[in-house]
Amino acid sequence: MEIVFLIVLMLTMMLALGGGFPVAFALPGSAIVTIALAAVSGLLFEGDTAAYFVHGGPLQWLSAGVTNFRGIYWEAERDTLIAVPLFIFMGIMLERSKIAEDLLITMAQLFGPVPGGLGISVVIVGALLAATTGIVGATVIAMGLISLPVMLRANYSHSLATGTINASGTLGQIIPPSIVLIILADQLSNATDQASAIRTADYKLGTGKVSLPTEFDLTSTSAGDMFLGAFLPGMVLVGLYILYILVVALIRPHMAPPAPYKGKFDRAFAQRVFMVLVPPLALIFTVLGSIVMGVATVNQAGALGAVGAMVMAGYRLMGDRKGAYHPALLAIASIAALVAVLSTFDINVKNIQGASGWIGVVLAAVASAAFLASLLWSGWRAYKIDDTLQGVMVETAKTTSLVFIILIGAAMLTAAFRAFGGEELVKDFLTGLPGGFVTKFVVVMAVIFVLGFFLDFIEIAVVVVPIVAPILLADPTANVTAVWLGVMIGVNMQTSFLTPPFGFALFYLRGVAPAIVKTIEMYKGVIPFIALQLIGLVIVGLSPPLVNYLPNRVYLTSETAPPPKNPRLQACLEQYLFGVFDQDGGRLKASIAVARALPLGSLPDKYQKSLEDGFKKAEATFGLVEKVRAAEVAIAAFVPGFAPLHAQVRDIRVETWALDRKIKRHSKDKDDMSRYGTGSAEEILELEARIEDLNRQKDDLKAGTPPAWAAGHKEYLALAGTETKARRTYRRNVDDAYEPLIEVRKLLTGTAALAALEGQIEALAQVIATAPGVEAMITIKAASSALGDGTSKIKSKLNKARRAMKGESPKRDKAAKQLAAALELFTAEVAWRQEAVEKLGPGLAAYDAAIAQTIGLRQQARLATEQAKEVASCLSIHRDISLSF
Repeated sequence: MEIVFLIVLMLTMMLALGGGFPVAFALPGSAIVTIALAAVSGLLFEGDTAAYFVHGGPLQWLSAGVTNFRGIYWEAERDTLIAVPLFIFMGIMLERSKIAEDLLITMAQLFGPVPGGLGISVVIVGALLAATTGIVGATVIAMGLISLPVMLRANYSHSLATGTINASGTLGQIIPPSIVLIILADQLSNATDQASAIRTADYKLGTGKVSLPTEFDLTSTSAGDMFLGAFLPGMVLVGLYILYILVVALIRPHMAPPAPYKGKFDRAFAQRVFMVLVPPLALIFTVLGSIVMGVATVNQAGALGAVGAMVMAGYRLMGDRKGAYHPALLAIASIAALVAVLSTFDINVKNIQGASGWIGVVLAAVASAAFLASLLWSGWRAYKIDDTLQGVMVETAKTTSLVFIILIGAAMLTAAFRAFGGEELVKDFLTGLPGGFVTKFVVVMAVIFVLGFFLDFIEIAVVVVPIVAPILLADPTANVTAVWLGVMIGVNMQTSFLTPPFGFALFYLRGVAPAIVKTIEMYKGVIPFIALQLIGLVIVGLSPPLVNYLPNRVYLTSETAPPPKNPRLQACLEQYLFGVFDQDGGRLKASIAVARALPLGSLPDKYQKSLEDGFKKAEATFGLVEKVRAAEVAIAAFVPGFAPLHAQVRDIRVETWALDRKIKRHSKDKDDMSRYGTGSAEEILELEARIEDLNRQKDDLKAGTPPAWAAGHKEYLALAGTETKARRTYRRNVDDAYEPLIEVRKLLTGTAALAALEGQIEALAQVIATAPGVEAMITIKAASSALGDGTSKIKSKLNKARRAMKGESPKRDKAAKQLAAALELFTAEVAWRQEAVEKLGPGLAAYDAAIAQTIGLRQQARLATEQAKEVASCLSIHRDISLSF
């Protein structure tokens, strides 16, 4: 019966959407109607409202809906969606203030004389508007009103002109900042958690181990990661569009003839181009650059964009009137002043020190007030001129409300889909397909592409993605990243704006295109661009680094970058280091030999031995690297014969899981019939026969396990264990080789500071002799705390002296005796450190410089920029990890 209600759910949704109901009401409405129908039917026929639910019941569904509602509006950690109204405001403000119109006219004049130039200018402007507005409807309408008449007068082919405008207008869906990328990031963050749970269960079933190793776990994505990941694919699409228009212009010149500019290319024209292009480009670099450099989060970048759009609107709405640029100039001057103040003064209102601190705070406050004044000035202009601000705010509120209501409705629909077992059916279908991940992925992409003919991108993102994304992300054979999957879905969904009959970009352009342009010509025009989008999809799919590299690089070079010891980085870090050892091994060995010849006699025996052991382990590094490589070679030689066997057994395991789920469902139905007396004896017997047949199928599957599996799996585990052991030995070795050097150098570096404490330690004699007990204890403790590392024996004596001063009758003689012992130890400590600084300091510093970024790299706080680039490039490639499952 659950399947019946699942079909009812989908039919109700399709009928509601096909009947013209708004999406915001069709999605939750179909869920509510079906849930209510299932609950009432269960109560009437089974005596239990949850009888026709696979998971939970109507109350659990309602609870899930409340949780989703709270998650969208109240959970502080789920703040990704805050950026949605900010970027919507930015886009609508730039469109209403005629900045998009200026871009189109100027770029058409600039590129018009080139064959296909008008089409190229439309693509470039579409990319610029995508990076500033991201509003498809506004972009297509603006380009249709401004560029289409110019292209038609230049005798452009109707199909090429309309196809170019439609395709360029949809770039806002993939070029950041994009609303769809923010929504996808929100949906994929939840999908990643589910996929991680699926992968953990898969790992436990395959290996018997409860916890999934960190390097095999999934990493969630954020809107910032999605922006970075989508940037290069967006540029790929722009390049494909321009290349296509150039080819058409060269092969069929009559379809895209040049359109000479009737004016002059003089200084005035150059100044106009500068004033039209530079502000939007500056806004793009500010918004995206702040994210890329880690200066701002996506929400903060959205706020920057909204403020920048307001300032730009403030001068554009004034036209050529006097004083039009005054608010913008004030904003620029105040920002420059803030940068100068921040670079000159330490602005910390909680810790203002001296007059200079107050001066910095006052100057920063004045600059901030000036910037706020420029923003209010620009806002006032937008409010007074053509009522622009009110219109922008109303449209922002409408669009934002639409997005959030659809998100809530989709969450309700998805919860109902899961409640009726739809997710398990989809999982069984996808996992049962032959061909592994590739087949599953192609099927999902094909479904999304077909849905794009009928549904909007938001509906696909919030309904389809939560269902299929966990299944694709959990697959260890492809081991794809959430960013890559999100960008692939985003590029695919971009076609939904172009595909007839419901391509929204077609409707937008049809509404403003002259009657001379036939609808069939518009349909013909978008076909090549749909093909180009699919080509771009294939390019991105076959080149994961196009998506993964930028997010990885920014992450590894940011202030919050993980240390080189992070388990996720080890495989790529070692790949990089082993290459360095091959190139610089001779130099490293020479540096180790020089270090071994250093005179260590000035050091205490403990430090001498640890350094000598460190030198030996540093020399042993190169041999351990060869052992790791030998283990890798052994596995690489074994895998080609073992991988098909492993894949066959995994397929058997997947099919067994699917049968287990069916058995569980049938057993539940049988138990419900027996408990409530709603099924006849024949129906119960039929279910028992089905369960017996499914168990028989399970036994047949297990019997089909290849005879060579047990021996092959045992041998693979042995080889994998050898490699794991070799890598762990290498890692422990390099850590042990470098840690003694860090310890000794830290001690020597603090020698001067330690020697400077001599007067403070000697003064304790007077304190012990005359000061009250409590005061003496506090003073001794302060002196002990100041000693630093490597002085535990001195601290021990001082602590004994401090305890001797405890109580109403301090034991001053005992305390003085312990102080004398501490002073003797202190003098000896300072003496050997000073001698070691003189004899060993330069040599150890040179040795540290030689090995810090190779043998000692795991002990560093972060990767150097070049190292981060190499590791990011390695991490950007998807690697099959299924043999470990």
